[in-house]
Amino acid sequence: MNLPQSFIERTRQLLGEESYSKFEEALQKEVPVSIRPNRLKCERTVEGEPIPWAVSGMYLKNRPTFTFEPLFHAGCYYVQEASSMFVERVLQEYVKEPVTMLDLCAAPGGKSTLCRSALPEGSLLVANEVMRNRSQILAENLIKWGHPEVVVTNNDPADFTELTHLFDVILTDVPCSGEGMFRKDQVAVDEWSVENVDTCWKRQRRILADIWPALKPGGLLIYSTCTFNTEENEDNVAWIAKELGAEVLEVPIEEDWGITGNLRGKEFPVYRFLPHKTKGEGFFLAVLKKRFDVLDETPRRFLKTSKCFDKKKKGKDGKQPLAVPNEAKTWLNESDTYQLTMKDTSVVAFPKAHEAEYTLLLQSLKVIHAGITLGEIKGKDLIPHHSLAMSTALAKGVFPEAALTYEQAIAYLRKEGLNLDASVPRGYVLLTYQQIPLGFVKNIGNRANNLYPQEWRIRSGYLPEEVVCVYENIR
Repeated sequence: MNLPQSFIERTRQLLGEESYSKFEEALQKEVPVSIRPNRLKCERTVEGEPIPWAVSGMYLKNRPTFTFEPLFHAGCYYVQEASSMFVERVLQEYVKEPVTMLDLCAAPGGKSTLCRSALPEGSLLVANEVMRNRSQILAENLIKWGHPEVVVTNNDPADFTELTHLFDVILTDVPCSGEGMFRKDQVAVDEWSVENVDTCWKRQRRILADIWPALKPGGLLIYSTCTFNTEENEDNVAWIAKELGAEVLEVPIEEDWGITGNLRGKEFPVYRFLPHKTKGEGFFLAVLKKRFDVLDETPRRFLKTSKCFDKKKKGKDGKQPLAVPNEAKTWLNESDTYQLTMKDTSVVAFPKAHEAEYTLLLQSLKVIHAGITLGEIKGKDLIPHHSLAMSTALAKGVFPEAALTYEQAIAYLRKEGLNLDASVPRGYVLLTYQQIPLGFVKNIGNRANNLYPQEWRIRSGYLPEEVVCVYENIR
């Protein structure tokens, strides 16, 4: 790896000669492989080394063939860089009761799925991504994760400014110069420059200023980057504390974790992951609490009625919206805790407990996924949606099930046609692999129509001679 000379000089000055030599040597080594199992879906044991700051995180000895493991596509685990799992440590320390949380720059979804697992039940997570194509990837990963108390939005940070005091916690993993990604992303090395660092810290402050009114007084801002320099890290934390009005909080850590503190010589605590000291990629994090004396715009009031759910609005063609089919309610566990509504031809279930927040989000933001999409009405049929198959709220036994072999599972995930056993009843069938739902088909007897989302399919047409999986070796 040929590092930019300006980066070498700046980082050597920041770390010191001896530490920099170890740092540069570490950048030449392989990136540790780490995952985080989804305990709501799969309780199986994962062989590996526990990540000390993450409850479920594991370092793996070898890199599995993730693309060709059906349980990966079923949302049984997420492939996430170990250092970034430190966000979980923050939530464990400071979030003890249900909250409304925003993950502002959330794609592809690693920290969002982490936060959703770490938050107390009854919390609402709003995961946002400004880039449209990346927001679709974010929605895909959160749908696969399967938790219903989630909203995915596609908005600019400035769109959240008017949502005054809505969020108890905001995670801002802001776009940065990407120095911490040098080891696994040559593009980050090629695009690095001092000028880009300068552009990044200024943009980060604009983002923070936009989002600050949406945080409640006393609420938590988790600020993180995947870069090493102090302009985007300590200097920005100092700016937040001084200009926006915040107290920097401490997160208890163990010495043997190898986390580095403040490199500016300032007193406030920050948490920097350096590849020669911690087993992971470059990462920086600070936690700030919004002071109660901070003056923001007058808070918008939540709508405490159910008009968002119940008011029947005419569509663009002037027709009344379709009615929610009665059978849709039977597809959910604890269906009475959800409100079912129509979004065009789709049936959406959203937790009633978050009605007020959801109403406000629909009024102000571009919502691309919320709760559970149960199905789509086509003619007289209600076709079950893949979101339902992935959801932990799917009622057991409501659909007939068919267990797949490994080869059948890969064919299904490639969106190929399937021939099921003659004993499988006709109609909509839930396919499983090792007792974990993979998705739906419509069995018509001589074949089964594949209902796996076209845009999520495995595009590779070959199969490796050896498939190494997290839970087992296939061949």
